[in-house]
Amino acid sequence: MIMQRIAIIIPAYNEEKRIGPTLESYTSFFDSIEKKGELKYTLLVVVNNSKDKTIDIVKAFAKKNKHIQYLDLIRGGKGYATIEGFKKALKGDYDGIGFVDADSSTPPQAYLDLINALPGWDGVIASRWMKGSTVKTPQTFFRRILSRGFNILNRGILFLHFTDTQCGAKIFTPASLVKIIPHLGLTQWSFDIEVLFKLKQAGFKVREIPTIWEDQKNSRLNVLKVPFQMFTSIVRLRLLNSPFNFIVRAYDVMPEALKIHHRL
Repeated sequence: MIMQRIAIIIPAYNEEKRIGPTLESYTSFFDSIEKKGELKYTLLVVVNNSKDKTIDIVKAFAKKNKHIQYLDLIRGGKGYATIEGFKKALKGDYDGIGFVDADSSTPPQAYLDLINALPGWDGVIASRWMKGSTVKTPQTFFRRILSRGFNILNRGILFLHFTDTQCGAKIFTPASLVKIIPHLGLTQWSFDIEVLFKLKQAGFKVREIPTIWEDQKNSRLNVLKVPFQMFTSIVRLRLLNSPFNFIVRAYDVMPEALKIHHRL
């Protein structure tokens, strides 16, 4: 049996209250898996523009566990942080490179399911909405409506036929990431769908599997701003990949005073 080498990127913005427990649970779980000879792993924490003690906590964990690496970025944004994590991981020798949210919504045993499902595919993503998924703490009614509405837009505008594009647990082959990284770069709210859309465009095959998930407290989701951000991000992505891309490019060079609140 060939041992897989896996890199898991954890983007972290002001996560001093949650990054410690996440690193504790992931290292404890994957240390035990590695001791069984089943895989080798690296946790790459990408701290992006944090103003709290996130980086100090990560550095302390890195001193105790050789599997933890980190980047400390000045610029913020989940998409930017994850892309930088991809670039660093691609310099290593890994069979799979993925990412997971810093809040422990996805437990390590559920992430292992993604790893085990990767052989034979270009990517595997977790779904909270497939039959067989376990959602321990249900989302609020508004967030469920937001999630399902976003999914309908993805299917109708981008033709991404997944049940859940936004669950923060995904893994891909290095070959697929090398192909799409030069073409990534939208806002943080559309990063997951941009990755999936670019993979589809390039002809890569992505599998979706049920997961275990628990909604976490202290979410920074802005329920008034995010729906508009998500919608405009999808529209922007669709337009940029259509004969009408000139509309977005013209908008980008407009004076800021003439633009709507959120950049299309």
